[in-house]
Amino acid sequence: MNYERSKHTSSLLTDGKVLVTGGHVGGTYLDSVELYDPETETWTILDKMNIARSLHTASVLPNGIVLIAGGFDKQSINITELYDPSTKTWKIINSMNHGRFEHTATVLPNGKVLVVGGFDHNAVNTAELYDPLTEIWTNIGNMTHARGEHTATLLNNGTVLVTGGTLGGSAVTNTTELYQSVEIN
Repeated sequence: MNYERSKHTSSLLTDGKVLVTGGHVGGTYLDSVELYDPETETWTILDKMNIARSLHTASVLPNGIVLIAGGFDKQSINITELYDPSTKTWKIINSMNHGRFEHTATVLPNGKVLVVGGFDHNAVNTAELYDPLTEIWTNIGNMTHARGEHTATLLNNGTVLVTGGTLGGSAVTNTTELYQSVEIN
């Protein structure tokens, strides 16, 4: 890579290249973006994101566009933006309803994105759904347990299994929750 970074994202694009966004190094939050081409084994610096962030998510949508959601830059971020690999452009879109970092974002079979949990300094139990057709975020039911640093896995039946995580401080949990919603299907 061209830049040192941690707490960033790496996303496999539909053309087989890897998009690396944001992160943190030495007290600085990054807006830098790089693209790795495995065929040529080269790194290319791309235009920066609009917002520097770390601990965010980057979800490749079915149309190949990348949704960057949330993160941290001395505070939790609710700003979201899209990267279009075909035009190499960034666009800020409607913000999430809640700022969050160390959350999960799961692309659902219908192309919507389920974002759950994370931190806004404290662990949060909120969940929201992004619709790529309208670029609108909708609050959906809250989790039973607030959590960050968890996982969310799309199951074959279209539900999402949320497992473990941190409840805040050093309290780690073994609890799990399933999302089965009309909104998801």
